[in-house]
This record gives sequence, structure tokens and C-alpha cells, in this order.
Amino acid sequence: MKKIRSYIIAMTAAVLMTTGSTSCTKWLEVYPQNDQVSDYYWTNKEEVEAMLNGCYYYYREMVTTKLIPLGELRAGHIFSRGAYSSVQEFRVKENQDICNWGPFYEVINVANGVLANAEKAYQVDYTYDENMLNAHKAEAYFLRALTYFYLVRNWREVPLILQPYETDAQDYYFPQATEQQVIAQIKEDLKTAIESGAAKEYYNKTWENKGRATKWAMLALMADVCLWNGDYAECERYCDMLLNATSPYAPSFLSTPSHGSWFSIFNPGNSNESILELQWNEEDEQLNTLPVLFEETGNGRVYAYSQRMTELFIQECTYTDSHHGEYVRSMYGGFHIQTPSAYLAATTGYCWKYYGSQVLTEKRTSEHYDPNFILYRVAEVILMKAEALIMQGEGRYAEAVALINKVHNRSNLGDVTIDPAGTNEIELLSCLLDERATEFAGEAKAWYDMLRMGRRDNYKYKETFITARLLDFNKQASTSWFRAVLSDNNSLYLPVYDKELENNPLLHQNPYYE
Repeated sequence: MKKIRSYIIAMTAAVLMTTGSTSCTKWLEVYPQNDQVSDYYWTNKEEVEAMLNGCYYYYREMVTTKLIPLGELRAGHIFSRGAYSSVQEFRVKENQDICNWGPFYEVINVANGVLANAEKAYQVDYTYDENMLNAHKAEAYFLRALTYFYLVRNWREVPLILQPYETDAQDYYFPQATEQQVIAQIKEDLKTAIESGAAKEYYNKTWENKGRATKWAMLALMADVCLWNGDYAECERYCDMLLNATSPYAPSFLSTPSHGSWFSIFNPGNSNESILELQWNEEDEQLNTLPVLFEETGNGRVYAYSQRMTELFIQECTYTDSHHGEYVRSMYGGFHIQTPSAYLAATTGYCWKYYGSQVLTEKRTSEHYDPNFILYRVAEVILMKAEALIMQGEGRYAEAVALINKVHNRSNLGDVTIDPAGTNEIELLSCLLDERATEFAGEAKAWYDMLRMGRRDNYKYKETFITARLLDFNKQASTSWFRAVLSDNNSLYLPVYDKELENNPLLHQNPYYE
């Protein structure tokens, strides 16, 4: 971490946005890398806005290189045919790129810069009012919190840096903070943003309304952090603040049990159910590779559903067929196979969310390769609350099942086959995990779900929710290998990038990889 240059591009890039009525134009402005951005910036509100927009640019760049492989592959719901095969086999040191936390710290450094310097712009730009300043700060707190949440779930102990890198005179040799310290900072940032009252409920442009952090995104992230940290009553409270909001700008659950309603979440995207999604727009020549990564044929394909994941979707298809209903999230929803009529014999499938067009059964054409990537939507908040209720004891089981059914019924699947009065915590959490698996397939949630449940109460349910479930879904290595790896809890987290260890003597390696 040699003066942090080893993992931070010191605010040398900012993405500037201007908006039309329905689209956004984005470009990259790069300053000379031997100069610090602070020499140029912080003179008006547009420059502060540009720095914040740069954070979303960094996240867009990480979707296929970080977010999807880190959130999916170790769980085994999706397997890789390409560069990330070592990740799904828990041979992560063989892929140093996936161990590099640098792109995440780029976002943190920009957010730190806004928090440290936005006041400078406020002092010199008379058009920069206090409400906008505070809204920018709230957004920066959110972006820093979101990024540290990705870091702590993957590396557990990471450097906690709260000031921007602005001059070569700064010494940025930081040791790792504990997981508890990082989580505490995440929650403090989010509470500051939420309780300030400055966070926007909506933006005037549709893409901004779903493409930038709102009050609703902050509530969803806080609920997620509380769930991870075992703060279940607090998680429930933040879920309710979003789900029970009376504001006309609050996102809402798309409850209509139809394919068209459900699939509108992904194409065209920016639906009422969406809370936050990373944006692309083919009208502005902003395309991505998500459709190619998940297609069933061609040289670009990288990901496919595992056999066990395919079985979960086939079970949904079978139920829908037998009850003469419309496929919602199963065939041509979240799932697709090359020969749909032969689905009962399928051993693998593909994610249709990024690949499908607005017309049932038709694929996107290459000029429309611009699907957004959703970070949070209301269905997830509903299931977060269900999980928090389960963890508060059997007196809340009936409420939890009702919430699971709310999402399940939306897909024409009837009620889940579980009786709240005759079940236990493991059965309910297993039911919830399966619901999350099919609802959020391909959305980079699966590994964090398994890890969150398996690590609770000093890894009380590790065998059930990590080891046994991984062996059921992930067939990319032998059972004996996976059991040997998973016998050490440290293997559930990533190693520190070798170059970071070389450059910063205060860092220590994850013990599993020593």
C-alpha cells in the first residue's frame, strides 16, 4: 500500500454526466496522473457532482470483474466457463485480479474526497446551496458505506481509510481494521446520511432516480448491514421504514403475478420496484457484456446455472404447468434453456434477465446490449425482513412465512409448503435461501446469503448453510477438496493481494493463505 498508490488511483478520473429527458451522456475526464485532483477540483457544485458520478462509473466497471464473480461463484448457483473458474473452486490465490481490492478503494477515495472538500466548493460557488451540499455528503456517505460493505464481506479485515489521498506527502500505511470496526463505521456513515434528512427521495431524471443513491437505497443498505451483523430488530425497523413509507416517491413491490410485470424489472429496467441499479443506455452508445456472458451459445459465454440451480427452476416450471399458470420468473424470466420444450431433461440453464428482450422468448440484439445491473430492489427488502423475523424466534415465524409467500406468490407458485406452527429455524431459513436463490439468480447475492446464514452465532449453521449447500450446488471440484478447504473458517474470505503485502508492512495475510 505504498502511499496508497498501489490500490488507489488518486482521484485522477471523474465521470461527468449531463442529462437529457430520458438518457444520460457519460464521459471520462482524466487529469495528469502526477498531479492530484484537489489542485483542480472543488470550485463549484458541478465538480462535486462529477466526482460522485465517478463512483457509479467505477461500480459499472466492477460488475463483471468483481461483483458477479465474488457474489455468485463460490455459492455454485452459477458456474464459470472462463477466467474465474479458480474462484468457484476456492483456489482464489490463482487469480490475483479477484484478490485486488483496489477498485473498491478508488470509490472510497472519491467519497472521502467529497466529504473532505465539498465545503470548499460551497464557499466559492454562490449557486451551490446548503441543501444540495448536504445531499452530496449523504450520497458520499452511502457510497463509502456500500463499498466497505463489499470489502468486509469478502476480506473481513480491511484498512479503514476515512480521508482522501490528496498529496504525495501523505503516508498511507494503514493496518487492517477488524470486521467489527468496519461494520461500526458503515453503520455510522449510514445513520449520518439517513438522520441528516438531506438524502434525496427522488431525482428529476428517471435514470438518476434509480441510478443514484436515494434515501430508499440508504435504508435498504442499512437493513442489509444490520442483517449481516445480527442486529435483527434493527434490520426489521429499517425494512419497515422503506416498506411502509407513505411518500409517493418510495419504491414499491410489483405484485402483479405476470411475466410482463416481473420482467420489466430487468427490461427496460428502472421499474417502480427498483431501489438502485447501475445504468447503461444504448442510445448513448453505452453497452455492456452482460447479455453475452449469460448467453447459451457463442464465444462470449462465461456463466451458466449449475445442475442443482437448474433443478430449482424446473420445479417452478413444473408447478406452473400443473396449475395452468403463466411462467413469471422461471422460463424466460430468470431462467432459460436452449430447448424449452425439453426442460424436464435439462442439466444446465442460463440467466435470461440480461439476455432477454421485452418480447417473450426473444433475445436482445447486440445494439441493445445495455441491461442495467440491480444492486437493491424491494423484493429483497421483503425477504430481508422475513429473515430478521425468523431470527427473532418462533413467535415471528408466521409473519416471516407471509413475507416469503408475498414474493413466492408473485411468481404464480402458490404458498411455500411450510407450516409456521410445525417448523424450525433451519427449515425456514432453508426455504428462504431457496426463495432468494431463484428470485435473485444472477444478481450477485448467492454467496453472501450462504455466508451470512452459515457464519451466525460463531458458525453455528456452517455445515447446513455453507458446507452442505455448497456441496449440493457446486460441482466444480471434488467433495473431499471442498470439505478440506471449508474446515478452516478463514477460507471463506479472500486473501490479501500479494502486491499489497509487499508494499505495506502493516498488512497481514489471511491465516488460511499463509
